[in-house]
Amino acid sequence: MRQLIRGLALIVAAPLFQVSVCYIYKALIRRRKTGEVTARPSGGGPKPKLAPHDDALRERIAAEPDITLAELQAWLLAERKVNVSIGCLWNRLKFLELPLKKSRSELPSRTGPDCGPKRVMSGVRARAS
Repeated sequence: MRQLIRGLALIVAAPLFQVSVCYIYKALIRRRKTGEVTARPSGGGPKPKLAPHDDALRERIAAEPDITLAELQAWLLAERKVNVSIGCLWNRLKFLELPLKKSRSELPSRTGPDCGPKRVMSGVRARAS
């Protein structure tokens, strides 16, 4: 009966501390085995793959501001021996607040601002000229 009451107490306590019941069980086991009662520091997750190359990326983009992501990717592989995806590179450049260019300039799109239908304001239809 005591285990049942203890189990119910954990189920009630978990939401109060905004943790899972599993976490409480693990903390109790850790306290019983080691006497440790404080929370352990978070691991912080994996470190960014391109973090050691931040300065090199800044220098390269400063030297060649019109470089595309594909060209930067090829440069990283050839010069720095780092193989990364375009998405990884894009995320790192965005984090570093560096300008990014996805592809070489192409012809402008035919669907410019003047090509669409005219907007109707305040429910009044525009008159045909």
